[in-house]
Amino acid sequence: MGERIIVKIGSSSLTSDQGGLNQERIRFFADELSALHKAGYEVLLVTSGAIAAGFRKIGYETRPKLVHEKQAAAAVGQALLMQAYQEAFGLNSIGVAQILLTRSDFSNRKRIHNALATLNELLSCNILPIINENDTVAVAEIKFGDNDTLSSLVANLVKAKQLIILTDTDGLYTADPRTNPEARRIERVDQISEDIERIAGGAGSSVGTGGMRSKIDAARIAMRGGVPAFIGKLPGGGGLLEAVNGHGHGTYFDTVEHNLPMKKQWVGFHSSPQGTVTIDEGAETAILSKGKSLLPAGITHSEGEFHPGDVIEVINPDGVVIGRGVVNYAYWQVQAAAGLSTTEVRKRLDVARIEVIHRDEWVALS
Repeated sequence: MGERIIVKIGSSSLTSDQGGLNQERIRFFADELSALHKAGYEVLLVTSGAIAAGFRKIGYETRPKLVHEKQAAAAVGQALLMQAYQEAFGLNSIGVAQILLTRSDFSNRKRIHNALATLNELLSCNILPIINENDTVAVAEIKFGDNDTLSSLVANLVKAKQLIILTDTDGLYTADPRTNPEARRIERVDQISEDIERIAGGAGSSVGTGGMRSKIDAARIAMRGGVPAFIGKLPGGGGLLEAVNGHGHGTYFDTVEHNLPMKKQWVGFHSSPQGTVTIDEGAETAILSKGKSLLPAGITHSEGEFHPGDVIEVINPDGVVIGRGVVNYAYWQVQAAAGLSTTEVRKRLDVARIEVIHRDEWVALS
């Protein structure tokens, strides 16, 4: 089995400013991905572009803003997008398959296990999966971060070697290079700090929905899951292989984390938290830096009506969410035990485990 590479391509790279597919660009990207495929990598493509491809065809003059209009445009555009990919990859004798996902697919552990099994089977058959959000059935605002977030979740799911997010900018700069001649490109990032978040760019193009900020957020998710990321552009033929080999035109986001098991992925990125606990500085250091479990003594406040087995968020003294975990206490037990020593908790409460969140069921997000 070859190493897995996730490549994400946004709307602005595939369509014209007026909408509709740019067939020449699609063939270019198909050639780049095909070269990666033929080099022995297992390649998965996460693509945007369905709405941008379809809104002109359906009769809208500009990209629609209402959800039902976006869904209609996506229903038309998705077929056009897949047809274009199928023809372009066919020129390289590579078969492709369409996978449509929503956030709820990731939230449901059985469904995401089934999706992973399908992806594994396609890759074993030498088929290149093309993944997009299922815009036509989305019930919330259609914005998966222009599929940036989707690409990072897929990268974690398949335990990819690398996530490549392609855009029209050659990486992250210290300032906007279009307006500031002093701006310099940041070559490598090993931690997404507040400074990195601050300098991340704003809105994307007229046909897409993502900006540099959503790409930084996606890189953070990938890094937390043990997948290094690259954000940049392809200057010409062979650029994708260069990016994978560490010589791309962009910014590399390194990580020392290991790939997360499926359960921890679900806890950290897909679950719906049922409450929160706020902890003191000592507990924060223990669970973030020393690999310890969260004990009642470190809790200062709790909210929500959660039960044992639910996922809750953990908040530090500054009000920042630093992670999620599976709680072993009911909400009233946490309220009763907060701030107490282990000895006192055992005297007062009948709990199955003394840890409020065990380290094996904890995922740090900060």
